[in-house]
Amino acid sequence: MPVYILLTKMTPEVSSDLKKREILGREWMKKVKEKCPDVEWLAHYAVLGRYDFIDIYRADDDETAFKVSMLSRANGALEAESWPAVEWKDFVKITKKLED
Repeated sequence: MPVYILLTKMTPEVSSDLKKREILGREWMKKVKEKCPDVEWLAHYAVLGRYDFIDIYRADDDETAFKVSMLSRANGALEAESWPAVEWKDFVKITKKLED
């Protein structure tokens, strides 16, 4: 399954209420698990900087990644960016195919 990275920035209202953030986070995860049951979560981090959270997960396809991102926006995220990611060893294989 492809790997995706989700970068999330919460709305100011959610960011200012830490108790609400935890509740919304649990509700978001429940909805994602219901709507996208095949998503395999690899990591979830709170981060400093432009975004509040980074999630790394595996999904069957881009459509599923879109759903995860849209559910984030519908549940307190001001911004949600999803990036497809390739593991280093696979990246090296891809580059070797270009060395003709």
